Amino acid sequence: MSQAHFQGRFEVEFKYRLADRPDFLKALLALNPEVMLEDNLEQDRYFDTPDDALAQAGKSLAIRTMQPSGIQLWIVKGPEADRCEAVNINDADKAVSMLLTMNYRQILEITKRRSIYFIGPFHVTLDHLAGIGDFAELAIMTDDENRLEEYRRALNNLAKKLGLKRREHRSYKELCELNQEVDDIFLI
Repeated sequence: MSQAHFQGRFEVEFKYRLADRPDFLKALLALNPEVMLEDNLEQDRYFDTPDDALAQAGKSLAIRTMQPSGIQLWIVKGPEADRCEAVNINDADKAVSMLLTMNYRQILEITKRRSIYFIGPFHVTLDHLAGIGDFAELAIMTDDENRLEEYRRALNNLAKKLGLKRREHRSYKELCELNQEVDDIFLI
């Protein structure tokens, strides 16, 4: 795995809802990407304080496990839109236990099927979330805050090459929470 693709304090990321997953995959493979992994099952467990201090501050905290790759990450996003840091951990269950011991609570769990590809300095993820849909994320991580706008332009150009049009501005966390609210309405 190319760790350089996932290093930095900032992440420029664009998400697109896919109308046709096979068509997108065909366009992606035509660009001859490097394959990092395909069809991993990812579990993201989100945490917050009892008073929702992280959400109120525009931050999120997740512990991610990926199988069969075995990758385990501690991920913090926000408060700025491009702020994202992740660190490899070797025991996700212990990290979860530590958060619970410190009085954090698990607020959401998201499972998705993910494939990750590299095109030059960019990483492209192809995701499926049951009940939500198929998505492509185009992203780059960096420590250079001065290059964020340059990277936005480059990612927009890559999106055009891949035929992506339906930009999704909500996070997977927001989409899953919205889906849960809809489910709750129908259960009443």
